[in-house]
Amino acid sequence: MPITGPPLEKPFRLTEILNFGLTHTPDSEALFSCTQRLTWRELDARSERLAQHYLTLGLRAGDRLASLMPNRVDLVIHYLACFKTGLVATPLNYRYTAAEIDHALSVTEAAALLAHEERDSDLMASALAGSLPVGTIRYSDSGPGIDVSNRMAAAPATLPPLSDGDAPAVIFFTSGSTGKPKGVTLGRDTLGWQLATQARSYDMCADDIMLPACSLSHTVGFLCTFAALSTGARVAEASSLEPGAELDFIRAERPTILAILPAALFSLVHTAGAHKQDFVSLRICGCGGDKISPELDRAFTNLTGLPISEGYGMSETGMSLFNNPAHGRKFKSLGQMCSGYIGELRDSTGQEVAVGEEGCLWIKSPANMNYYWHRPDATAETVQNGWLDTGDVMRRDKEGFFWFCGRSKQIIIHDGSNISPQEVEGALMEHPAVAEAGVVGVRDLIHGENVRAYVTLAEGVRTPTAVDLIAFARQEVGYKAPEEIVFLEEMPINSAGKVDRMALKALAAQDNAEIA
Repeated sequence: MPITGPPLEKPFRLTEILNFGLTHTPDSEALFSCTQRLTWRELDARSERLAQHYLTLGLRAGDRLASLMPNRVDLVIHYLACFKTGLVATPLNYRYTAAEIDHALSVTEAAALLAHEERDSDLMASALAGSLPVGTIRYSDSGPGIDVSNRMAAAPATLPPLSDGDAPAVIFFTSGSTGKPKGVTLGRDTLGWQLATQARSYDMCADDIMLPACSLSHTVGFLCTFAALSTGARVAEASSLEPGAELDFIRAERPTILAILPAALFSLVHTAGAHKQDFVSLRICGCGGDKISPELDRAFTNLTGLPISEGYGMSETGMSLFNNPAHGRKFKSLGQMCSGYIGELRDSTGQEVAVGEEGCLWIKSPANMNYYWHRPDATAETVQNGWLDTGDVMRRDKEGFFWFCGRSKQIIIHDGSNISPQEVEGALMEHPAVAEAGVVGVRDLIHGENVRAYVTLAEGVRTPTAVDLIAFARQEVGYKAPEEIVFLEEMPINSAGKVDRMALKALAAQDNAEIA
């Protein structure tokens, strides 16, 4: 039987995100960073002015307004202005190269781009950024930013009447781990459902202080920010995601909820001088997007006394699985179905698998994406009869907890057996000398594919040999252990901050060509 999460009555409304705070505590702080602190009333007024300014530039509802921005209070204001005008917010990963920027601008046919001055050289190298219909809006930390209070036209533009529904609200780009990034399009209702689920999963309320310690251009940071504001919670916006600065910010602002990626959390807990007292305000630490190693889980719990609340989501669905410690938690699992979601594990024929068996996760929810922008072929392949194929292989237990087993499109087939790269990576990362691991399949005439692992090593630990690591992995995963270990100085990371298996595949192909 499909697993159904708790019911969810209705989505949040994008036109009402600030209403709770404006109604109950209009002159209390709503959003703040190290350099700015805004009340609910000020946040509403600033976003209203910016929305009017965007219209005076010639932008209209439905236009795609791209942004290439680091975390800033003004970026939150920018998104709110998009919600108020019907503009389609199109966040670009701040790590994008000029070619990647051009791909996103081309796919969405963006009308304009908001970009930080730090990226001027990349925009100069871009073939499209200089010729957008409405142009590029340059952002400077030393200037007025995008606070247009002194630059408004004498007759401010009137904001259009808006209603929710299927009109596009935001386009997120996939990480591109299996090809060129696609534009995940969320309608206004769809985004509202994702925000409502995020708030329910974290049990957000007006007493909370939310710290999204991850990029606001990615789904997690974006959803956590606006889910919190919708419930009247305060949002602490860390402009710097460097571990030292982040720890200082946590000490000063005392967040109750932390949302963070595993690599960043690892750096945070190993920051010099980090102490349990620094984290006493936290009631929950949500973490996902990549593997959480046993070492990280132990280190965080030993330091803070809290468990890590692992979760699972994707741009196409929002967060659909979560381990809320208040509702029960199982280590290494991704948690249970979130409110408003139905999940089913299916085999390659489309039949549901039994409890404990591996199957591909299909999700049904009003929070599922509307479509991939201008990609009806990819949309039809991913969404069938209201169900979305996540492409992720999982297993579940009788209590409805799910465990991640690997990406179906990345499965390595060795001697007819399916091997999950993530399972092998997890085994290798149990070794104290392994800092990072990336596993790919390498073509072999006899076995079909052999398992090759690329690893980086931790400092201050005895360096193992390749034979040592293979033997260690074999104790954990048996026949799935790698036949080869390649040591790297630095692991390639994709734009989503995950191990870039496409880069490792290319490296493996290059190595094989040189050997041949």
